[in-house]
Amino acid sequence: MTPRRKKIVKIILVFILIFVPILSYLLWPIRTDNTIIPPDPVLLPGKRSYLTETKASTLAPHPNVIVLLADDLGKYDVSLYGGKDVTTPNIDALAHSGVTFTDGYCTSPICSPSRAGLLTGRYQQRFGHELQPGDLYPENRLEILAGNAAYYLASELPVLRGTWKVNYRSSYPTPAAHAAQGLRQSEITFADLAKTQGYATGVIGKWHLGGIKGFTPQERGFDYHYGFYPAATLYAPANTPGIVDHPYTDSTGTYLWLIGRSGNAGIRRNDEIIQENGYLTERIAAEAMDFIDRNREKPFVLYVPFNAPHTPFQAPARYYDRFSDVRDETKRVYYAMIGALDDAIGDIVKKVRDAGLEEKTLFVFSSDNGGATYTRATTNAPLKGGKLCHFEGGINVPFLMSWKGTIPPNTVYREPVSMLDVFTTIAANIHAPLPHDRPYDGADLVEKVLKQEPAHDVLFWRSGSSKAVRKGDWKLVISEKSNKSWLYNLATDKSESTDLSKQHPEIVAELQTALKEWEKGMIAPLWPSPARNELRFGGDLYVFDI
Repeated sequence: MTPRRKKIVKIILVFILIFVPILSYLLWPIRTDNTIIPPDPVLLPGKRSYLTETKASTLAPHPNVIVLLADDLGKYDVSLYGGKDVTTPNIDALAHSGVTFTDGYCTSPICSPSRAGLLTGRYQQRFGHELQPGDLYPENRLEILAGNAAYYLASELPVLRGTWKVNYRSSYPTPAAHAAQGLRQSEITFADLAKTQGYATGVIGKWHLGGIKGFTPQERGFDYHYGFYPAATLYAPANTPGIVDHPYTDSTGTYLWLIGRSGNAGIRRNDEIIQENGYLTERIAAEAMDFIDRNREKPFVLYVPFNAPHTPFQAPARYYDRFSDVRDETKRVYYAMIGALDDAIGDIVKKVRDAGLEEKTLFVFSSDNGGATYTRATTNAPLKGGKLCHFEGGINVPFLMSWKGTIPPNTVYREPVSMLDVFTTIAANIHAPLPHDRPYDGADLVEKVLKQEPAHDVLFWRSGSSKAVRKGDWKLVISEKSNKSWLYNLATDKSESTDLSKQHPEIVAELQTALKEWEKGMIAPLWPSPARNELRFGGDLYVFDI
């Protein structure tokens, strides 16, 4: 064998002995966990018994209920709370006709877990819906390395706008197990509750609680559904005349434009995907008004989870033109989307008024979490942080309620309230008994507002290693992955600018004890976190498991 051939053989052997094992390791499939999460074996029979055995109440009144939910709308994106960027006259007017909550909280600073708490009236950690169902899981270790490299570049290059990192695990859910991530089938929704009392029920908008058989809206108590299943979809097909498209170079934004309205992101009427060319915020409002027309002669519960102003950023040109003085293109489109959302809410309220149902209808409006600061469209200022964190910017959201003739206009309620209260409020006011086989965590806000009584002694949050607790004016935020905690007095420091943990170790210990006691009643997350968000506030690192 010639020296040249010997050298070639050595190179091939080195490649085989070193690089092939490395490539095999990197490319070896890691989506191997095929665990299909079953319904709770104790609570599922209890749910069936409740739904079949509960009798309709003869007590009056039987008010309609309309729950209006925005998506990623920050508290100060609304002029009701003093926001200056966008005027929201319809949202403001709805609040002035009833009660404004100064300290309204979602149960999670990310979409799906927040909605699970809202729909069930129970801390979602009680049934394992603690983390976001994964939009994507890595197929192999090479994808993890590539993903983290991309996220690193995104953090170094502000134009890419990214602060995420892939969480490493030795195994991720298989496609079948992934598809079965959704609101646990043993849980009772407020639509289930309403149907025991003879109510018509509808959900119009974003679902994000499961998209396969067993998890769809019609199987969770809703008679009618219009909208889409996953986290997001296009507001209108790309390049639609009269619609301003604003794609931006964020990893999630790029993904949303890539999938468009394919698969579960398609627009559905009940189980059928339909062709929908109108701007989705306006179409959601139109569908809600049609539902009201169809059910005006009987009591109804209507849940309207808008996707605005969540990405992707698209807005009708006539709203875009309102903000011609805004030079930042991202902010201009974002403000236009909020303008369209406000008008859509105004149209729904007007429909109720014109139908003569205003005194028979309880309205609730909120947002699933704080504004998404990573898009650079909003800051949540003066609150700290935003979506994907337990600081006030992530969980303190716009929250209001109106019921003409029952709640006095221009009422202000200054005690902390939670989205958990929506379920309990509906139950109390449609006279549906709460199931006795499971604990509930909310309060009847109509009663609490009228009596001006506190709704909660303490509130808790947990997203994997990220946790928080508020008791009175004290709030403790914990980031276990960065081994850091912060203590704030919200009465004097709503912006969470001064950490008082060293000055008040006794308060820290008290809140830690309360949190540990609460966690005894919770279970572990039912699926893994595919990624984490890392934020820096000054020299402090905060890590949120998505």
